[in-house]
Amino acid sequence: MPPFGFGGIPKHFSFLNIKQLKFWLGEDMLLTGMNADEQAASREALEAQISADLRELSSESDQIGRRFAMSHDVRHTDFRALLHIMVAETAGRPMTSGDLSQQMGLSGAAITYLVDRLIESGHLRRDAHPADRRKVILRYSEPGLDTARSFFTPLGAHTRQALEDLPDADLAAAHRVFGALVAAMRRFQDELGET
Repeated sequence: MPPFGFGGIPKHFSFLNIKQLKFWLGEDMLLTGMNADEQAASREALEAQISADLRELSSESDQIGRRFAMSHDVRHTDFRALLHIMVAETAGRPMTSGDLSQQMGLSGAAITYLVDRLIESGHLRRDAHPADRRKVILRYSEPGLDTARSFFTPLGAHTRQALEDLPDADLAAAHRVFGALVAAMRRFQDELGET
């Protein structure tokens, strides 16, 4: 039996780390034995798969949002507004009506009508801006949060169950991928300019 395994790596060196494997295999072979053209094609296929997954995730999310809107007597546009406010709040970026107007591409009058409707229905409240008392920020109200929690808690349970067998390293890598995709989408929006 030869003393060498895959790619000429000595079998007793099976504990090698990636840096050591790159030394043994060469940068262009890594662990796959692919040449540079095959690696590029494989990379393109992976990126295309990620793009398709992102579109499917977006489509599924849109359908769930539509179901939430229907079951809680809000319009789909209202749900989009609630989502924008939740994203801003989670990121620690207070959102004003003007910010929401820009995010949604709606006029100031349309946003005022939408926000008033969401306040009347108990989903939102207006608070003083923490940095500028002349401004008002939009926040979820407790009844609005309760409504969202009651609807989305089962989705959270399904998500945890779907991810439970994945190692933390995979989740960290997925987080980096999503972060890169969000950054790319924001750059693209900047290139498109304001609507």
